[in-house]
Amino acid sequence: MDDRQIVELYWERSESAISETADKYGRYCHCISYNILHSNADAEECVNDTYLGAWNAMPPHRPSQLATFLGKITRNLSLNRFKQYTAQKRGLGQTELALSELENCVPAAGGVDEATDEMVLIESLNTFLSHLPKIKRQIFVRRYWFLSSIKDISEEYSMSESKVTSMLFRIRADLKLHLEKEGIIL
Repeated sequence: MDDRQIVELYWERSESAISETADKYGRYCHCISYNILHSNADAEECVNDTYLGAWNAMPPHRPSQLATFLGKITRNLSLNRFKQYTAQKRGLGQTELALSELENCVPAAGGVDEATDEMVLIESLNTFLSHLPKIKRQIFVRRYWFLSSIKDISEEYSMSESKVTSMLFRIRADLKLHLEKEGIIL
C-alpha cells in the first residue's frame, strides 16, 4: 500500500491505518527509537506511541512525506523519553554524546522568537546539507538525525572510526562557519 492510501485510511479513521503503518514503517521507526534509547522495550513503546500520535494528528494534518512525518514523531517521543532517563541519572551515553557534539555549532532552542529562529535555522541547515557531497551528508544525517554510533557508521560505510570522527568534526566546523555567515548567533 502506498503512503497516500495509508494517509487516506487515517482520514477515514480506519483502524487498518495502524496495521498498514506498522507493516510498512515499523522497522524504520524502531531503528530510529532504538538508536536513541538502546532498549528494545522502550523503542517498541515509542513506536506504538508514534502510531497513536499519527492517529491523533491525522486529520487535520495531511503529511506529504509519511516516512518523514512518522520519523519525526518517533524521534521526538524517543528524545523525550531519553530526557526523562537522563533526569533520573540513567544516562545512555551514545545519544547524549551525539547531541553534545552539535552544541557548539547549532544554537539552543528557547529564545523569544523561537519559531522564526527555528525556521531560519532549518532553512540554513538544509542549504548547508544540500551542498555537502552525498557521502558526507549521509554520514551527518546518520549521526545527528538517526543518532547512530560512530562504530555503526564506520561499519556501514567501510571506513575507520577515526575517519568518520574526523569527517564529522570537519563537517561540524564547516556548519558552524556556515551558520555564522548566515548571521545565526550561537
